[in-house]
Amino acid sequence: MKYLAAYLLLTSAGKAAPTAEDITAVLSSVGIEPEEDRLASLLSELEGKDINELIAAGSEKLATVPSGGAVAAAAGGAGAAAAPAEAAEEEAAPAEEEKEESDDDMGFGLFD
Repeated sequence: MKYLAAYLLLTSAGKAAPTAEDITAVLSSVGIEPEEDRLASLLSELEGKDINELIAAGSEKLATVPSGGAVAAAAGGAGAAAAPAEAAEEEAAPAEEEKEESDDDMGFGLFD
């Protein structure tokens, strides 16, 4: 990820095709010693490709991935969330009644 971040930083600065030396310079400026095999792998994958087109294609793919959140809540998640809340209320009421009954069974108060 750090190699890709350095690559993107260089392309946003105007360098059309950053080299391994460019990326190494960026990473070493923040104290990171790059691994040559990973750097070579990244550069071979990106060779001859436009980074802006790759980002656009990736964004289209991410748009098709369901992310849950608001869609699930709007589609019935709110109804499903209400059911456990109702069940919790029903369980809480008998527990209070049982507590009161247990105090009555003893027949005396704390200060009697």
